[in-house]
Amino acid sequence: MSYRILLIQSDSADATAVRDALITSRERPFLVESLGLCSAGHERLARDSELLNRGPGALAAVLLDLFLPDSQGIETFDRLFRAAPQLPMLILCASGHEDIAKLAVQRGAQDYLLKDRLDSYLLPKALHSMIDRAAIADALFEEKERAQVTLNSIGDAVISSDSAGNVTYLNTIAEEMTGWSRQEAHGRPVETVFRIIDSNTRATAPNPMALAMRGDKAVSLTPNCILIRRDGVEAAVEDSAAPIRDRRGRVTGAVMVFHDVSATRALSLRIAYLAQHDSLTDLPNRAVFNDRLTQAIVMAHRHRKQLAVLFLDLDRFKHINDSLGHSIGDRLLQSVAQRLRSCVRSSDTVSRQGGDEFVILLAEVAHAHDAALCAEKMLLVLSTPYRIDQHDLHLTASIGIVTYPEDGIDTETLLRNADFAMYYAKDHGRNNYRFFEPDMNLRALERQSLEDGLRHAIERQQLVLHYQPIVNLHTRAIVGVEALLRWRHPQRGLISPEQFMPIAEASGFILAIGRWVLRAACRQLRMWQDGGLSPMRIAINISAVELLDKGFVAGVAAALADAALAPHHLELELTETFLMQDSTATAFVLRALHELGVKLSLDDFGTGYSSLSHLKRFPIDTLKIDQAFVRDIASNAGDAAIVDLVIGMGRSLNMRVVAEGVETLETFECLLRHGCTEGQGHYFGKAMEAAEFLRLRTHGHQTPRLEGTPLVASSMR
Repeated sequence: MSYRILLIQSDSADATAVRDALITSRERPFLVESLGLCSAGHERLARDSELLNRGPGALAAVLLDLFLPDSQGIETFDRLFRAAPQLPMLILCASGHEDIAKLAVQRGAQDYLLKDRLDSYLLPKALHSMIDRAAIADALFEEKERAQVTLNSIGDAVISSDSAGNVTYLNTIAEEMTGWSRQEAHGRPVETVFRIIDSNTRATAPNPMALAMRGDKAVSLTPNCILIRRDGVEAAVEDSAAPIRDRRGRVTGAVMVFHDVSATRALSLRIAYLAQHDSLTDLPNRAVFNDRLTQAIVMAHRHRKQLAVLFLDLDRFKHINDSLGHSIGDRLLQSVAQRLRSCVRSSDTVSRQGGDEFVILLAEVAHAHDAALCAEKMLLVLSTPYRIDQHDLHLTASIGIVTYPEDGIDTETLLRNADFAMYYAKDHGRNNYRFFEPDMNLRALERQSLEDGLRHAIERQQLVLHYQPIVNLHTRAIVGVEALLRWRHPQRGLISPEQFMPIAEASGFILAIGRWVLRAACRQLRMWQDGGLSPMRIAINISAVELLDKGFVAGVAAALADAALAPHHLELELTETFLMQDSTATAFVLRALHELGVKLSLDDFGTGYSSLSHLKRFPIDTLKIDQAFVRDIASNAGDAAIVDLVIGMGRSLNMRVVAEGVETLETFECLLRHGCTEGQGHYFGKAMEAAEFLRLRTHGHQTPRLEGTPLVASSMR
């Protein structure tokens, strides 16, 4: 394939000589186009530029005489070079014009030849050499441009230096990360542009490029390094550096590739943190607590000191979580965690074990009394109402306390015994604390046995209802009955609800048991009515967990419909302390029950914290005076005053008042004098099975005796 050469020369003799010299070349042949004017040459070069040096007709080089009829000297070169800077140009000049030819070379021409020395050997040789050099230069340029685009396109930063440690190159990412432009950084020491420090000591870190050149091998950046940008912004970085060698293997510089790992390092630290902390409350988790307790035991043993562990469980948290939703429950737990942290020293540890259980390590206590003071502080702090959204929530806790070494010498024993003590506190009234005692192990085993049996009590038909009459004190008529749950255990006999209901609440069985009681009581009242007994109301005790269950109101309606029982014959009893736990949610449920037609009774009135405003807020139909005030009403003026006050309050609010715990004729007569309308207690009849109550009821509309010795009292209400 021939090279196409453009000859721009006005002298026809010179042009012929050039053409003859090229045509007779023994090397690769040339095709020569000849033009005599600068303007014609400019037009031809512009057309060649449109071909982008490819395809038929594309030029390989230009032979140019600077002195043409329409242009003279260096202006000729400048005009044509601007038209085709990509084409190599060889200047042809007379011996007197060498200075101008040299100037053209300085401005971009490849070389020049004197016209009087042209021959068939020199000219083709010069042209071939010029074309080859231009091709090599183009290839190098393309390679450099490709490398430049590649380096600016990758996600990593790249910086290079010479053997003296001065910057020779930065790609775009490196410019952004260092804050230095390529032009500003060029020639500056690498340490000035790439400033790195150790994140722990804040000391200047070694320059990896210098290390690479010194060791003549690839190296990595010291771990935990931070790059300080020109404006002071810091970023965690990782990098690798390698030496640059010439063809003889001598180190002439270094190149470094680095990238920002701030996000990755932060994520790694976050993962490590979450592995040791509870994600909801930000408290140390179980694993961290166990480790700290183990260390504290070692230190206490070494220095002959005491430590204490408090196992804390929130009372009735589950029903708040189930009724108001997990979002409210989660925020409540976060508030609890903050309050618990405020109760301990910085050397102590508060940990969330899961659910609503927290464990507190008091790393050093002088006396067991110190742990008791901490527990009292926690109970007080936790009892302050929580305002979450529109809810005012009241919360209490049960705490079990153990001390080292009295209650255990290892982590497992201390935590197990603290758990035993916590359950003992929960079974004895809640909102209190108890120190571990050895016999709690036996009680814990007994509790576990009861829980295992309770799990199957319904399906094995071991639950039964007993019924205690409610009497109109003026007419002596039985106007209602309270259904009281019993568990007929195959080995233990009849178990009262005081023994197993706390276990039912803690284990989650309370909802299933409550549904069974509701349906069984409604069906029993329907059976009595179908048997000819006159209508009366039946009262059922309802726990806070049941009342705030989302399906409770629908369950009541279904039980009434199933038994074909009128709603006003059913009375649900709840304690006044429950009204304070979440008054907003409680009011909503009670209004729904009231609209259903169900009667509502406030049990054990006088023992809680109800005020007149609370009674007016809730649709309560009946107040039941707690038996603690009724039992000694005849002999205790204070109790008599309280009973009189409650009766007056009930009358003012148009509520029925029932006195519980009527044991004697004297008490009965005293209640009559105070104007109480209804009573309940062993004087009128103990809690009895359905068949026994039916026999009592069929003797007549009134109770069989209202004076003399009362019926045999039962130890269970």
